[in-house]
Amino acid sequence: MNEIFCEIPEEIENLINLEDLFMNLNQLSGVIPSNLGNLQILKRLQLSYSNLRGTIPSSLGNLTKLIQLDLHGNDFRGQIPSHISNCRSLNALDLSDNNLSGAIPPQLIGLSSLAIFLNLSNNHFTGVLPIEVGNLRALTELDLSDNLLVGEIPISLGQIPEFLAVFRSLKLLNLSYNKFEGMLPCEGVFKNATSTSIVGNNELCGGLPEFHLPNCISKSYKSIKINIVIVFTYVISGVLGMALIVVLIYLCWVKEKVNEPVSSSMDDSHLNVSYGTLLKATKGFSGANLIGVGSFGSVYKGILEDKGMVVAVKVLHLVCRGALKSFIVECEALKNIKHRNILKILTVCSGSDYQGNDFKALVYEFMDSGSLEQWLHSYATSSHGNMLPKKLNFIWRIHIAIDVASALDYLHHQCHIPIIHCDLKPSNILLDAEMVAHVGDFGLAKFLLESSLDTVDNQMSSMGLRGTMGYAPEYAMGCEVSREGDVYSFSILLLEIFTGLSPTDDKFRDNLTLHSFVAKALPERVLEITDNFMLQERENHLGPYSCRRWSSEKDNIFQECLIMVYNIGVTCSYQEPRRRMSINEVVNQLHRIRKKLFALGLHEQDEPPIA
Repeated sequence: MNEIFCEIPEEIENLINLEDLFMNLNQLSGVIPSNLGNLQILKRLQLSYSNLRGTIPSSLGNLTKLIQLDLHGNDFRGQIPSHISNCRSLNALDLSDNNLSGAIPPQLIGLSSLAIFLNLSNNHFTGVLPIEVGNLRALTELDLSDNLLVGEIPISLGQIPEFLAVFRSLKLLNLSYNKFEGMLPCEGVFKNATSTSIVGNNELCGGLPEFHLPNCISKSYKSIKINIVIVFTYVISGVLGMALIVVLIYLCWVKEKVNEPVSSSMDDSHLNVSYGTLLKATKGFSGANLIGVGSFGSVYKGILEDKGMVVAVKVLHLVCRGALKSFIVECEALKNIKHRNILKILTVCSGSDYQGNDFKALVYEFMDSGSLEQWLHSYATSSHGNMLPKKLNFIWRIHIAIDVASALDYLHHQCHIPIIHCDLKPSNILLDAEMVAHVGDFGLAKFLLESSLDTVDNQMSSMGLRGTMGYAPEYAMGCEVSREGDVYSFSILLLEIFTGLSPTDDKFRDNLTLHSFVAKALPERVLEITDNFMLQERENHLGPYSCRRWSSEKDNIFQECLIMVYNIGVTCSYQEPRRRMSINEVVNQLHRIRKKLFALGLHEQDEPPIA
């Protein structure tokens, strides 16, 4: 690990004698250059946790001497190129912890040279497990967990492939959190419950008692049932005919019921919606309506035609570990919350889709102005679909900061049971048409209770590691969640709002953080670290052609307000939690800053950026 900050240079193809390329744990950017496939004698390629994105180039299939390929822990998307199967010397392949999707290429999973490990876990692969997996006779470890491998497994695979049971070399098999079904073998690797993980596959049966699976109906018992049915068909055909009519009537009734609401409203005044309603509202959950993707679900824009209402629909990815618990936590956290600056949930839909799969969704008010992240780091989209350059001046940034701090103050000190958000960041701050900020995404929230015996605290908050890199270092290290942890996240958010810099920006390396970057600049160099648009606003007031030029005294107040904002951010992001301000003190100080800005007359001409 060298903490390299750059793209992989195109000139790398000139290293024609290179055999090993290890660039793990760096801060690379961009994609894998396609000409990397020109390194004909490359044997080992390791690029794990290097911040790479895009698709995996098919040109890697030209590396025919490759024996190890490790790309895990990046943000690769799309399908695995089948050309990688040309690497017929490959004995270890790790593509885990990415965002890869589609079917697993049969040519790849059947690559007989794979002898050490094959890890495709924590992606979004769909479809069935290809029968070619039976070629992996020498494989030691196989991990396909946490994917979307759904649907029936072909009979040719015995449902769960029985040929896996005869693999004498397989020491570790992880098929967890997919939707495999059928009878689990009791031979080979399946003899040892500690070597095999099959949790999260609810349709499996049989296997060793240690797997705690239900018993399978034996084939002989099935044949007896069939014979009995045949006998009764001849003896009481009239009765069965009547039963068939009853079944048909029942099926028609069920079909009618599909379109009835299966939701649970948050209170009696809220609307009820069904799966069918949400399917129609989002045009079949189409990609064109997709407005966001998170750890546990996807968010779609929808229009409820009967109500004429625009909504945001968060559909849970229930196959992802923790998604169901996230759904329960968010429902529990939001059902009794009523605050101007917290995203309003309209209803909850919990039922089944048309294939009988569990379906859970949360329906929120739609926020016309998008997320704060869009305003700070890209172009913003208006409610009419127009792309607008980000234009947040000083007063509107203060408005948003006060809104978020007020929401936290409510959660921490005014709720009946205090709530810790645990994942405060710009993408979770939504802005309505009037640019009022609303804190959203309570999927990682925790109830803060005095007694550890409370069931809500124990059952609703065990979500593993919380937070997002850069915004919650304590949570990332597994520390207990606390009000102070949320205050730290808010402080980083505040510094980001006014500097325009993300805590994961490329410039923050060699122990330089957003906190230290701002702290070193105070107070003399405050203008140097401030977002350029805010400085343009200042120049407009100071310039010779301004209709109302500021005095030097007013400019000093402008800079003084900036210093006050940055001091709040620095103080609240101290490493020692006890040194941080409480959020109610933050709210008070931000209000004082806004009053100073009002005294400069900034509020008189400033309308919301989006009408």
